[in-house]
Amino acid sequence: MPLHRRTLLKQAAASAALLGCSVKGHDEPRPPSITWQTPDEGHPHRRTWMAFGASDPIWDDLLPRVRTDLGRIARILAEHEPVTMLVRPHERALAARACGDAVELVDAKLDDLWIRDTGPVFVRSNTGELGAVDLNFNGWGNKQAHPYDAEVARLVARKAGARRLETTLVGEGGGIEVDGRGTALLTESCVVNDNRNPGLTREDCETLLRQTLGLRKIIWLPGLRGEDITDGHVDFYARFAKPGVVVAHLDPDPRSIDHEVTRRHLEILEASQDADGRPLEVVTLTAPRRHRHLLDHDDACLGYVNYALANGLVLAPEFGDGRADRAARNALRRLFPDREVVQLDIDGIAAGGGGIHCATLHEPLPVTG
Repeated sequence: MPLHRRTLLKQAAASAALLGCSVKGHDEPRPPSITWQTPDEGHPHRRTWMAFGASDPIWDDLLPRVRTDLGRIARILAEHEPVTMLVRPHERALAARACGDAVELVDAKLDDLWIRDTGPVFVRSNTGELGAVDLNFNGWGNKQAHPYDAEVARLVARKAGARRLETTLVGEGGGIEVDGRGTALLTESCVVNDNRNPGLTREDCETLLRQTLGLRKIIWLPGLRGEDITDGHVDFYARFAKPGVVVAHLDPDPRSIDHEVTRRHLEILEASQDADGRPLEVVTLTAPRRHRHLLDHDDACLGYVNYALANGLVLAPEFGDGRADRAARNALRRLFPDREVVQLDIDGIAAGGGGIHCATLHEPLPVTG
């Protein structure tokens, strides 16, 4: 049943009380003593979290290759910053061989590997404290069993020494992209969806997101509902390279389900401004037209926007289309001139519908003093 406005405000008030902010609509709002904001992914990291959570029932014949991909990603990231890998205790030796000695292993019960979605969204307070927002992971709208993954955000918050922050909103980190200055990109297909937030309107979701993540403006993209398990996560379609600059995915194939929606996303982004009133600069990364045989999978994720940042590094996919791979690499070098750009064959993970960003979670370095 749709929630009444009074119920929504009660939920928002509960979130606001925890987060130290006031709620519009209450009689006597008071100035917050603590406020929280989601930092830009490009800010310095304390570490990257990963999950060695691929399992046979989900991944089937892709499982060996996916484990290899996870290990290769972890090894490269560990050259630039600490990496902590969650792993089932009985697979610890397997993970150690894949990841190498530089990666810290932490025992955990896991359903799958997508820690960007199962883990928390890290935020920082105006006093420098690290917070971790638990978005109540529900298996992307109960599409996949998730009894263990529903607890990953709590585990990561505890291990990181971050204050766990609650919200009534249901979502995933891959569905939220921020610039670190109060602007966010989201897809309606993912967030404003009854399989996650039944009865809530876009405005209701905005209210909760603004309070929880310290946002001043949300730019909504339509996304695609029901075509993949995430219902169209924004981190496949558009990302902030820095405040005012957005990297956007374009599928050039008119036969693709993503062709029209990615064109529409570009139109919206090119007409948008950020929270400071600045028009967005939009850089297009065009999907590959060719790819290796393993990526003939129905769920394959073929796009360059799902890269991950580490300290001094951009880790991005390549798909075997020399021209498109090279164009993406050159664009990322221009966008991140102070970082090394490394492209990696992650065909196992990509064939299963995800990317490097989906399989990693950055923990920002706390601000002290």
